[in-house]
Amino acid sequence: MIESRTVAAGTGLAELADTGLLSPVRAGTPVEAAVGDRAWLQAMLDAEAALARAQAGLGTLPVEAADAITAAARADRLDLRALALAARETANPVVGLVQALTAVVAADDPGAAEYVHRGSTSQDIFDTGAMLIADRALRIIRADLAAAADALAGLAARHRDTLAVSRTLSLHAVPTTFGLRAAGWRQLILDAEIRLGRVQREGLPVSLGGAAGTLAGYLEYAAIGADGRRPEPGAYLDRLLDAFAVETGLARPVLPWHALRTPMADLAAALAFTAGALGKIAVDVQSLARTEVGEVAEPGGAGRGGSSAMPHKRNPVLATMIRSAALQVPVISAGLTQCLVSEDERSAGAWHAEWQLLRECLRLTGGAAHTVRELAAGIEVRPERMRHNLDLTGSQVVSERIAAVLAPLLGKAAAKKLLTEAASTAERTGRHLSEVLEGLSGLPDGITPAALAALCDPAGYTGAATALVDRALRN
Repeated sequence: MIESRTVAAGTGLAELADTGLLSPVRAGTPVEAAVGDRAWLQAMLDAEAALARAQAGLGTLPVEAADAITAAARADRLDLRALALAARETANPVVGLVQALTAVVAADDPGAAEYVHRGSTSQDIFDTGAMLIADRALRIIRADLAAAADALAGLAARHRDTLAVSRTLSLHAVPTTFGLRAAGWRQLILDAEIRLGRVQREGLPVSLGGAAGTLAGYLEYAAIGADGRRPEPGAYLDRLLDAFAVETGLARPVLPWHALRTPMADLAAALAFTAGALGKIAVDVQSLARTEVGEVAEPGGAGRGGSSAMPHKRNPVLATMIRSAALQVPVISAGLTQCLVSEDERSAGAWHAEWQLLRECLRLTGGAAHTVRELAAGIEVRPERMRHNLDLTGSQVVSERIAAVLAPLLGKAAAKKLLTEAASTAERTGRHLSEVLEGLSGLPDGITPAALAALCDPAGYTGAATALVDRALRN
């Protein structure tokens, strides 16, 4: 077994651990543990054990050996730090892992030790472990997304008719409902969940290629048939792939993918979309929670959102953490996509570059999903403040509606000119738009003060907002 090496003087393992100090969005969340070093080590051991069981099922090695390997494949039996240090000598952690696992198996069952990693290669084990890590992380992320979507569905239903002002280019546009905004947030989460689900079901394959993608080592160790000949390569490999996929719960690839990094690129794209979708929700909450806007507030709690200098503040920390992840993941995921540019049958560097990038994408996206779940479940909605803000412009937010009503009567250009002048006057004088319009000449005879007041009521100009909410919630 690999021996531990001395850490720099005065530095212990606790000092070396990545505790999340600089990444609070994922600190203490379920996904953090699911993608940590120990979890990754266990995933690679799970890949080794699954491979042994698959080969045993085909007669390549004794069932008793596969059982011994499976029993020994526990992360708590290996020295994690020693494996990390040993990886500097081989540029990947699997070489040292195989040595350490073989020693543990030999201590339990000497005869089984020779069957560890039979015919395999480092990338098969690492990539299969990476896909197991991704599968386990995606289960956590998707569960958080589902819970957040449920919370937002309730929010949209409760506020389907709650008047609010929409904003385009940061300024008041036309009336809407808060329910439609919440339904939009939910739809983004559903879109993300769909993409992650598709990748999880179809895009996380086992890795089985051997030294250079020919699987020659696996075939060389294959059981000899009763007639003294080796099994037909294609048939044996089909059975081995099927068995390995069943043992791991992962998909079966068409070809070995050591240098064909589609699974990583697809996973990166889905994670980038998910983080970006959650970031949209976060930035909306930040904008709506501004002091001068005050239409929503984050769920509170003892010490939550406190400032080190200003006791009066309760900062939108959940949205801030989510947004931080949303700004990082697309950039990091681009690095994973860039690793598609991989030379020959195995890359010297591009493959290695993926590892930290993948973990960071998973744990940042997972942290954001866990945080948005809490945000969606506890967000405080302030309808009275929404109505106050809607009224700030004296119903100028319905100028589009009045222009549409007047256009058939006055002509499109004339109606727009009249409304532009009226809106400018209302803004300059602080008078209500309907009042300004009443004093203008050139209005059609049928447009009475009562009709103007009705046209200027924002509640009558939310378009299909409520119908859209209902449609979204049926999805």
